Amino acid sequence: MKSTVSAVLITLTCVLVAVSLLTVWVHDIVLDTDRYVSTVSPLASDPAVEAAAVHRITTAVDVRVDGPQVAADVAAWLESRGLPPRASDAVKKLGPQLDSAVDQAVTKVATRFVESDKFETLWTGANRVAHTAVVHALTGKGRGAIGVSGGTVTLDVGAAVERVKEELVDAGLSPAEKIPDVDKQMVLFQSDKLEKIRDGVRLLDIAGNWLPILTVVLGAIGVLLARRRRRALVTTALGAAAACLILAIGLVVARRYYLDHLPAQVQSPAAAAAIFDTLVRFLRVSIRTALVLGVVVALGAYLSGAGRMPRALRGRAERTADTAARWGSVHGVRTGRVGAWVNTYRRWLTVGVLLILALVFALWNHPTVLTVLLMVLILLAVLAVLALLAAGGRTGEPGGPREPTEPTGPAGPAGPAGPAGRR
Repeated sequence: MKSTVSAVLITLTCVLVAVSLLTVWVHDIVLDTDRYVSTVSPLASDPAVEAAAVHRITTAVDVRVDGPQVAADVAAWLESRGLPPRASDAVKKLGPQLDSAVDQAVTKVATRFVESDKFETLWTGANRVAHTAVVHALTGKGRGAIGVSGGTVTLDVGAAVERVKEELVDAGLSPAEKIPDVDKQMVLFQSDKLEKIRDGVRLLDIAGNWLPILTVVLGAIGVLLARRRRRALVTTALGAAAACLILAIGLVVARRYYLDHLPAQVQSPAAAAAIFDTLVRFLRVSIRTALVLGVVVALGAYLSGAGRMPRALRGRAERTADTAARWGSVHGVRTGRVGAWVNTYRRWLTVGVLLILALVFALWNHPTVLTVLLMVLILLAVLAVLALLAAGGRTGEPGGPREPTEPTGPAGPAGPAGPAGRR
């Protein structure tokens, strides 16, 4: 019965690891204002997003000058001043060029604004103010700069449009004053499954604080109930790593599916890809971290086991520590009572170090792969120090076994003056 319950709990733990990563991402990234703003801020300088913003702002500004009519009015005025008809006809043909020149002027002003620090400041401020609307969008409601209608999530770029209008007027393009109020919405996301996504987000938000803890507790119970606990720990760690790998593959498939099914309202696939990659960046980091952590835990549990290779590696490490301790003793470096105490309580000290590192990792704010590697290096360094201290304690232990002394000659302990010599 214990083995069956253990197997069920370990399997459930491996599944919940992937779900926990999603809950942490939703709870700490998407629904946290500071982290959300720090996540989307770099998008303001992304080339694809800049190009999409210039196109959308230019379309929203929509400065329309009737080039042919303007050219005809100028030609008529010049004819009234004595301009020859042939020259007047040439002036009238400049109408299409006037339209093109105005469009280029608008695009130039919009590009200069989007590539400036003003746009980055506006982008960051708008996203910070709109973050509450993002939360409501994910939970089924939309307001402010972020709007939700059916399965479409849009961002209001009206502030950017107004700023470009002002710069156009300041540059002398007076028709910009008559720009009408038009649609200034930039489509960020569209999916028919948005309602299901919102239901899932609400559920994940509720479970965000407790599901990771529950996953660890279930995994620990599953390992403790197993007949072979070390093997169960290795299985749990590798199963969790495999779940992370499956989640990473699923994220790649979801990205490809999303980009291949972009609706017509999304005008820039490159910008959509940049936004998707930016929003899931921390999720990818968490997946890689959990995967590496699972492999490290499995490897550590295996190397502490009773297999031939683990025993050989540990024996080699102990012999190396003993050799170093003897060398230090010969050169006057001794650990004294500290070494003897460490040698006596070495196992408990190792367990204590593991618990401390586990607690530090649990309290670390969004750990990464580098965090895991740093913890491993610290653990190896501490284990090496404990091994050296314990070896020094064994070497210098009063009444304990010592390394035999080599004979020094006839007067030495094994020379003729000794018992063997008398015989």
